[in-house]
Amino acid sequence: MPHFRFSEAAALLGVSDDTIRRWVRAGQLSSSVDASGRKVVDGAELAAFAREQAAGPDDPSGVGRSARNRFVGLVTEVVVDKVMAQVELQCGPHRVVSLMSAEAVRELGLRPGVLAVAVVKATTVVVETPGGER
Repeated sequence: MPHFRFSEAAALLGVSDDTIRRWVRAGQLSSSVDASGRKVVDGAELAAFAREQAAGPDDPSGVGRSARNRFVGLVTEVVVDKVMAQVELQCGPHRVVSLMSAEAVRELGLRPGVLAVAVVKATTVVVETPGGER
């Protein structure tokens, strides 16, 4: 089983080391000590905890769709030329970039500060792991 030091777990969840310590003290996460004497959190438990904690903002569009990957966020930048545009959204800790027509940008009223939902439907998703870990 993979284990993560408190600092690693904190980085993965986007919180401080102290927050991990508080969650352990409160019994929300359990910890053990690795061979080097460092406190660690079990990877499977951390993954389950991350899923429980991952309450993003509600999708404001109210649209039913088959795509499951929805990222609610704020438009941070829009670069438009005559035909095409690049739109960046900040969705929590994730930066999402979309290329679309300039016409779509105008129709949707996309500009910095606008609430938007990035919907991703892909047949190919590449998953990588750090070298040598299994």
